Amino acid sequence: MGYTLAICGKGGTGKTTIASLIVGWLAKNQKGKILAVDADPNSNLASALGVEAKVDIGEIVDEMAKDPSKIPQGMSKQDYIDYRIHTDLAEAQGFDILVMGRPEGPGCYCYVNNVLRDVVKKISNSYDFIIIDNEAGLEHLSRKTTRSADCLIIVSDNSSVGLRSAKRIYDLVKELGIKVGKEYLVLNRSSNNFKAKDQIKELEYLDTIPEDKELLNLSAEGKSVLELKNGSAAIKSIERICRKIWQ
Repeated sequence: MGYTLAICGKGGTGKTTIASLIVGWLAKNQKGKILAVDADPNSNLASALGVEAKVDIGEIVDEMAKDPSKIPQGMSKQDYIDYRIHTDLAEAQGFDILVMGRPEGPGCYCYVNNVLRDVVKKISNSYDFIIIDNEAGLEHLSRKTTRSADCLIIVSDNSSVGLRSAKRIYDLVKELGIKVGKEYLVLNRSSNNFKAKDQIKELEYLDTIPEDKELLNLSAEGKSVLELKNGSAAIKSIERICRKIWQ
């Protein structure tokens, strides 16, 4: 099974941006075959990576519900889902991307979430790295979107709300018995001398990513974060982060 790195945090802390930059670093440095997983129903990872996902799991499930005849005779529902995902998996330069999406209208994400988890488990042996951008907040942990990970990055900003949320995520991971090799705190859009890392003693502080105007401009223009120049402050921080994880 490939090395699994899961990223989570309060909404608005920049976890999707960080996930994208880590995928970009791995691809640029040709570290191996990479699968980027957007496990957030409010899917943004593909656009952050400059990729257009052909289809997402939510769409496949909706199609089957509306027209069961789409499933070929002799093929189970699960086999059909696996076939569609393998056929429509978005491929980019240096990585593939799998998108959870969400079913139309109100309803529980549990089934789509379970499909995503099962698919990742099945195909993970085909990749050297699996980078999972989780849904914001805590609910995805209770659904166990990620049952285990070699590395968990909890992202926070320098706000007290963000840090409390990071601590709750850490506590819930322990409470649910999710198997994690290493757990890290990353402070995003913070100054290097900020001492928030000292407020969560249980989590190992990994690094700080300062606010990067170039990155903000790319986001405002709807461009991929992979267009960020090598000398930018965010890129330098991501390089330090990745080298610490995979040193």
